[in-house]
Amino acid sequence: MKTSGRNRLPGTVTEVKIEGLMAQIGMKVGENHVVALISAEAARELKLKVGDRATALIKATSVMIVKE
Repeated sequence: MKTSGRNRLPGTVTEVKIEGLMAQIGMKVGENHVVALISAEAARELKLKVGDRATALIKATSVMIVKE
């Protein structure tokens, strides 16, 4: 599969919650946790389940950076 997205975060699915039209997918990416909201249809089509290896593709109009 080819994509133009460059912000790729490979990780492991830790959570799949499907409710109505939406699904909440949690992923462990290194020492970090990423949560994505996708359509329930997409989650079912991808057959996502806890333990699956997957990649989060990030495309945003803005990214916030915080420094303590």
